[in-house]
Amino acid sequence: MTVLLREAIGDRLRHARTNQRRTLRDISRAAKVSLGYLSEVERGQKEASSELLASICEALELPLGELLNNVAADISALESVDVATMPERQGAEERGEQPERREAAGSLEGGRLVDGVIGNDLADLRVSTQRMGPALRTTISAPKMVAA
Repeated sequence: MTVLLREAIGDRLRHARTNQRRTLRDISRAAKVSLGYLSEVERGQKEASSELLASICEALELPLGELLNNVAADISALESVDVATMPERQGAEERGEQPERREAAGSLEGGRLVDGVIGNDLADLRVSTQRMGPALRTTISAPKMVAA
């Protein structure tokens, strides 16, 4: 599964904002960026420039380096997880078998995997950090397949 950087960054920004119980409007005003554009950045639909990321991070009182470190840890965690592919999982379900799922192994710099079963979707990945507080449950989904 390919993880897009803009999606991982957007997810971390949304997580930081919601942990602070702040609204999109509050952050958009503080960062001097339109509310709609900030929403698209959080949903991973727009690729934010470095200047815009710095402005959003400043509004969130989140060091840009910490954001990038956490995003790198999220992506590294996904790359180290070995799981069955979607067709294999679907075939197993059709045969009435439990799809194979494996536990993630290893530690992450900048974050740690929460004990539990990890699947092949970012929605199954939970990462926590000391500064960010409660465990992050990402909302990024796998890229949509287009029929040829």
